[in-house]
Amino acid sequence: MRRVAITGATGFLGQHLVKAFADTGWTVRVLARRDPVAAVRGIAGLEVTPGDLEDEGALRALCQEADVVIHAAGLVKARRDSDFQRINADGAHRLAQAARAVAPAAHVILVSSLAAREPQLSPYAASKRAGEVMMAARLGDRLTIVRPTAIYGPGDRETFALFAAAADGRPLPVLHPAARVTFVHVSDVARTMLAFADGPPRSTPVTICDDRLPGYSWRELTAAAAQAVGRELRTFRLPEIALQIAGTLSELSRLYGRAPVLTAGKAREILHRDWSVSPEERGPEPAPVVFPLVQGFADTVAWSRHAGWLRSEE
Repeated sequence: MRRVAITGATGFLGQHLVKAFADTGWTVRVLARRDPVAAVRGIAGLEVTPGDLEDEGALRALCQEADVVIHAAGLVKARRDSDFQRINADGAHRLAQAARAVAPAAHVILVSSLAAREPQLSPYAASKRAGEVMMAARLGDRLTIVRPTAIYGPGDRETFALFAAAADGRPLPVLHPAARVTFVHVSDVARTMLAFADGPPRSTPVTICDDRLPGYSWRELTAAAAQAVGRELRTFRLPEIALQIAGTLSELSRLYGRAPVLTAGKAREILHRDWSVSPEERGPEPAPVVFPLVQGFADTVAWSRHAGWLRSEE
């Protein structure tokens, strides 16, 4: 029986990865600082290694006897910009060292981000690119780097805010009409990761997205959200300067020990005009996409209503 070691297993994507691998017969070992959440704890045969990305002993124990190591842990918000480097870059480096030392034959898969393509935009994007560079330097041709586009699906609280606003009948923000964003359902990411784990390492970073490689306009995105919740689309044009100011002001909450999602850097990521994906970035023979955006949003809303996050349709 093959063993996969997973970091970030208690996060949004990580929980789906654990279930997908367990359901297909893999022995799953996870790194966890605390007792795993119920969705992960209920996996039969789950192996838990206590520790975090700063614990070199725990990382070695995690990688021991692993056939595949998936690094899905990382910070998306932080109290200080330096925390992104400490976790997303230095943590990736430590995991690569552990895998090299105790699992010399393991295929290591780094879950990076499409933001790593544009490291100048934010400290987060820069840290994700740095993590790629550090792991590649230590692991060479044993490493596969995947760059998911914006991930959504059951359990994601970031895109839930969009559905909640649409369900309440509030106008949804749209940005510049030329801007394009790309998305992928979390189940499609999990299926793609299974395919990568069963195959050889990839020599160049591979982007995971749905079949709409040119991306979606903000109006298409908001229209899909309104359709998913059964509401008429209402939008307003959000001035770019307003988002920039909001990101800068939000950073002030760091003075009180908070870790805001919206920062000046995150605003630059959101305002970036071109998050489209080229066929070369996606690579040959991508895993089949089950959830195009409209169907994926509908699936996410159905889950949110069943879970009590959204009121059921009256």
